[in-house]
Amino acid sequence: MIFKKYIIQMLSFVLLGVIGCTDKEGIKVTVEVSNPLNFNRTEIVAIPVTDLSVLLNTYDESSIVVKDIGAEKYLYTQWIDNDSDGKNDELLFQASVGASQSASYTILADSTVAIPETDVVAYSRFVPERTDDYTWENDKVAFRTYGPDAQQRAEEGRENGTLSSGIDLWLKRTDKSIINEWYKGYQTDPMFYHHDKGEGYDPYHVGGSRGTGGIGIWENDSIYVSKNFISYKTIADGPLRTVFELNYAPWSPYEVRETKRITLDLGTNFSKFEIALKARDTVPNYAIGITLHENGGAVKIQPKKGCYRYWEKIDDAYIGEGIVIDVDEVISASSRVSEVKDQSNLLILAKPTDKLTYYAGFAWVKSNQVTSVEDWDKMLEEKAAMLKNPLTIIINK
Repeated sequence: MIFKKYIIQMLSFVLLGVIGCTDKEGIKVTVEVSNPLNFNRTEIVAIPVTDLSVLLNTYDESSIVVKDIGAEKYLYTQWIDNDSDGKNDELLFQASVGASQSASYTILADSTVAIPETDVVAYSRFVPERTDDYTWENDKVAFRTYGPDAQQRAEEGRENGTLSSGIDLWLKRTDKSIINEWYKGYQTDPMFYHHDKGEGYDPYHVGGSRGTGGIGIWENDSIYVSKNFISYKTIADGPLRTVFELNYAPWSPYEVRETKRITLDLGTNFSKFEIALKARDTVPNYAIGITLHENGGAVKIQPKKGCYRYWEKIDDAYIGEGIVIDVDEVISASSRVSEVKDQSNLLILAKPTDKLTYYAGFAWVKSNQVTSVEDWDKMLEEKAAMLKNPLTIIINK
């Protein structure tokens, strides 16, 4: 399987008696992670390589491990090269911190660490076996969007065509990775992932809508949008964080040039969108959308909290979709209902800027992550609170 390439550093309890030479010498970095909020948090923590020089000056990155001091166990880790210059910039691990509490971790070198495999990951890839999707997932959610071959097929009226820069949702109810399995099944049965076989399925319709998190420009009671992405770049494919970029041809009368950088961490329901935008002329806004499908769901707009959601029933179960954004970046938000198919959207109009940042995500009742619209509202509000109150990280070298 593709996950064999992941170097996941975790020491099982049976190996706790085996201590590497570095630990004996006492060379280590300690990290204290504090949670200022009144609910438990599990998030990916990034430690800059510059704060690990005491270890990296002597030891190779492959021997670096992270231990949860409270639980006396070693954690999954990932090195990440954010700027693709061939040098890692940060070491990632997942921290779990109780409400208004702190947790401590030790970073050290130990070459005796076991290397197990896992298929509970954050992961993404380009998918040429079904035209040219780009698909990403973690243990909670999965998404996809569409490339130039799918666009050409749609414009020529051929099969498997999709003309959309909207964001599609895959409803999964397993924490295991499903991208490769579902696309493998698609090769012999094009309806494979449209039927729930116990892991979830894809009943979500995007079409020309914004899906959950697609953007555009709202002007004169209509929305300008781009066509499909024209190129992609995978920056990190997990296991704790996946990052990639999508480029789009200039779109709208403003000739907007757009590059989306999308990040998805393990353990969250929200993809982070960081969009670099450059227009020929000043644009009135950038509109972030959630499709309203047939307008049968419930919209909730909370501008003071930066939370915007749609709660709807798809087939026999409910799903909540949502956007979380800095309140200072928003001009207004409203439902735009249209009789034209795929043109009804909840639109959040953000200030025109060179860089637009927001979080888009969802939760499906059958995943057991939420059971009601109140649960989904709480998840959105907690995400907004986490963005305003990030974990505090103190590094002692």
